[in-house]
Amino acid sequence: MALAGCLLLPLLLLWARPGSSVTVEPDHLVLSHKGIGDTCEENVECQTDCCVTNSLNPQKFCTSQTIFLQCLSWRKPNGYSCTDKKECKSNCCVTNNYNPSKFCTPRTIFSQCVQWLKPNHDHCMHHKECRSLCCIRLTEASSPRCVPRNGLLAHCLPPVSASGWAGAGRGVGRTWSWAEEGSRSIWGPVGTVLRLW
Repeated sequence: MALAGCLLLPLLLLWARPGSSVTVEPDHLVLSHKGIGDTCEENVECQTDCCVTNSLNPQKFCTSQTIFLQCLSWRKPNGYSCTDKKECKSNCCVTNNYNPSKFCTPRTIFSQCVQWLKPNHDHCMHHKECRSLCCIRLTEASSPRCVPRNGLLAHCLPPVSASGWAGAGRGVGRTWSWAEEGSRSIWGPVGTVLRLW
């Protein structure tokens, strides 16, 4: 049996076309002669030992390895729909508009993967949905909306009307309003005297 294997190997080498190679694996021989661009199913079929997808098409093709000898699959460019960040070239898969679907999105200049957030005046359920990180009710009867942060320390507070008084903001058992003096204003409990220097 071993003698037959020894005689079969030279015959396979003569039969293989130029540029092809023979891979010897335990218990069997595999002829790997496919070049770059040929269709394949496994890495061992390719001369480059790299069989991956190279487009949205699920068909795999023999492809060259990277300079670090890695065999990397094609990844979706920005704008393509995705379900996981590994599908994207940017490694960033997030929502980018009102549609709940996720898309490959470019990273920021600080290499952050930032999800799209609702602009001011959009309906919201939580602060995390808004660009301003501020989601509040404008009146007791209205639904919550994204609003800009305001006040001396840029807090998430109800907006001030033209007369300088707040709508219906409430604290723990207290009603709050704006106290004004000159060009300065501060948010505080109604009935308190606030001194501003």
